[in-house]
Amino acid sequence: MTAVAPSSRSLEPWESAVAPVNPTQLTRPAFLMNAPFSYSTEVANNVWMEEIADADRVPSHRKAMVQFFNLYNYIASESLVTVLPTPRTTGLQDLVFTANLGLVLDHYKDRNTVLVSNYTSEPRKAETPVGVDFFRAMGYETFVPPTRFEGEAEIKHLHDNVYVGGHGQRSDPETYDWMERNFDMKVVKLTMTDPYLYHLDCSVFPVTKEKTLVCTELYERSEIAELEKHTEIIDVSAADCYAGICNSVRLHNVLLNSSHIHDLKAGTDDYNGELAKNRRLEDIASSLAFEVHYFNLSEYHKGGALLSCMVMHLNRFSYAFQLL
Repeated sequence: MTAVAPSSRSLEPWESAVAPVNPTQLTRPAFLMNAPFSYSTEVANNVWMEEIADADRVPSHRKAMVQFFNLYNYIASESLVTVLPTPRTTGLQDLVFTANLGLVLDHYKDRNTVLVSNYTSEPRKAETPVGVDFFRAMGYETFVPPTRFEGEAEIKHLHDNVYVGGHGQRSDPETYDWMERNFDMKVVKLTMTDPYLYHLDCSVFPVTKEKTLVCTELYERSEIAELEKHTEIIDVSAADCYAGICNSVRLHNVLLNSSHIHDLKAGTDDYNGELAKNRRLEDIASSLAFEVHYFNLSEYHKGGALLSCMVMHLNRFSYAFQLL
């Protein structure tokens, strides 16, 4: 038998020379989701929820589960989706929104480090030990920052060790100083003031390693100038952000976004706003060689959430490739 010489090809940055021991080390996309067993809107902990009457805010658990599975099935068909178990603990009304649970440091050393959120919102405080226990059981090294932090919903990986982090409503700027001191990362800080866009993923979405959707009108010029040193900005309007244009997730060459346009009456303000957002996202996607896939997540709107809230990145393998 003729021996075959090992390949001399050097490994790409996203490839591993050893067998992966966690989802972050896989050479395919990996995400964390949570089935809505504990989902509730009992406590209104954001302005969107406060504006919905109590009776109208109660979710249909059957419909919420169907909507969850529609999203889960699509993502799982093209990636590894790990499902976070729901402990039999009361009060975990927002556990389904896993993007808030923490941040996996995709750039860091052996890609085995998770920063778990430090919540101050009463309905969410019990999620921190859930996240710590889960990620430790998975073999990750876990850290909880000493100051407020609400996970991947507040901080986005741009490229290399560069991130953009939002603060002012749910997270503290000191949290990002702590990250920079301890984890060899640069965090561009953006001050968030709009109560309707209370997490960074409402107004910032990295679509590629080089380009990022940003609602520049929401931030100071000096902050945008600093961000532009690290990424090319595609400007989007506040109106489109209210409709969820930045609450998207990239899976390979597809942008996943929430839209309940078929539930809305044509010609109304809500319908026109949703239509404008969808058209703007499709125009951006087309210019960058992406497709768009929409999911109706109307039951989660009652919790003040959109698609990106329900998906935590365990790695960013989709961003390893350029489409153009």
